[in-house]
Amino acid sequence: MAQVLEFKLPDLGEGLTEAEIVRWLVAVGDVVAIDQPVVEVETAKAMVEVPCPYGGVVTARYGEEGTELPVGAPLLTVAVGASESAPAATGSGTGTETASAGNGAGPAETSGNVLVGYGTGAPAARRRRLRPAASPVASVAPAVVVDPAPAPMQAPAPAPAPDSASDRSGPVPVISPLVRRLARQNGLDLRALAGSGRDGLILRCDVELAIEQAAQAPATTPAPASAVNGTSGASAAGAVTERVPLRGVRGAVADKLSRSRREIPEATCWVDADATELMAARTAANAAGGPKISLIALLARICTAALARFPELNSTVDTEAREIVRLRDIHLGFAAQTDRGLVVPVVRDAQSRSAESLSAEFARLTEAGRSGTLTPGDLTGGTFTLNNYGVFGVDGSTPIINHPEAAMLGIGRIVAKPWVHRGELAVRQVVQLSLTFDHRVCDGGTAGGFLRYVADCVEQPAVLLRTL
Repeated sequence: MAQVLEFKLPDLGEGLTEAEIVRWLVAVGDVVAIDQPVVEVETAKAMVEVPCPYGGVVTARYGEEGTELPVGAPLLTVAVGASESAPAATGSGTGTETASAGNGAGPAETSGNVLVGYGTGAPAARRRRLRPAASPVASVAPAVVVDPAPAPMQAPAPAPAPDSASDRSGPVPVISPLVRRLARQNGLDLRALAGSGRDGLILRCDVELAIEQAAQAPATTPAPASAVNGTSGASAAGAVTERVPLRGVRGAVADKLSRSRREIPEATCWVDADATELMAARTAANAAGGPKISLIALLARICTAALARFPELNSTVDTEAREIVRLRDIHLGFAAQTDRGLVVPVVRDAQSRSAESLSAEFARLTEAGRSGTLTPGDLTGGTFTLNNYGVFGVDGSTPIINHPEAAMLGIGRIVAKPWVHRGELAVRQVVQLSLTFDHRVCDGGTAGGFLRYVADCVEQPAVLLRTL
């Protein structure tokens, strides 16, 4: 007889405890192979596809798109050993068992590895039999469940209602999770919209137009009193236009920035620098042929040289041990604005990379951030952050340190300004540099020395050559 196995949202690692369902990749009744991605989820770190460790027929899905599930909650059930032509169960507990493809005596085959974002090609993990819990498939034979990691000590959450293929009138022609989120936040049913894209694809402009039309429609009934505390309606302070949940990337950023301000006694110093020679050096290098070197790669190379001279700023504070932990390797984070919000990808071992290697890695991580394919590993482990807010057309800022790091270098826009050069007034390319640092790891003299060295390298790139 076929075994019906329950696949739960696995331990995501990196301290992540929940994920939001962005898009189902399979429907009830589909035949899935071992390690086939079955659902796309969004965590506070990244958007990833979850591979299922079982092969068989999908009998139930749990949770609609947009539902947030905790680690350990059911994702779907799979009838393992069922014929591909066998009818799928509906998840109601009344489906009949089908004959197993084998002799029915051994455990179902699985890959054994279900960690999100890291593939499922590892050797099979230890398996153990568990007494079946009450669920929509409780009448099926006891399942063999993979035990990839101990479950967190928390009260179990109630399982969401299964989502069968019959619950939908048809697939919604939407690709972008941002479009789905925009519609969900404004209470729009995507099934009622006609897409203007190719093959009826629903685009962001379609959702925005529907929102605008809904806002212009006259109200036919007064808003209930409960709307005051809901997502719309009036409040004592005025009309509420929208409530945006602090979750996913935005929620993670909010938590981290709040923690940084609570725990780190930060200070900021800044200086203007003449970047004319640095810009000329980059132009000359790129004109010589070979891989192009980006400006942020040159600034990163300057950063790593400065951190080699002032290692106090490549550190973290262990508050429990009351120790400053100085770090050997420089894992350089850089702030990047994407459609999903602010993310900080990390360039590993930046101190050992050339300007060409840094350019290539910045480009790779930036593209991954724009496409939403950054992994949790790409977004964690930084030791120092470079923040180029000049791309927004601003001169200066006092950035918040990326906890638990100890410092962040900010780069303003490079703009033509009057400047005294060699005793005469001239028009030069000027940039403002700012350093926000944890005052526990160093005093102002160290921070000022670091920033002055960075400014000297920007003004005279030959200074950097002496350190290579």
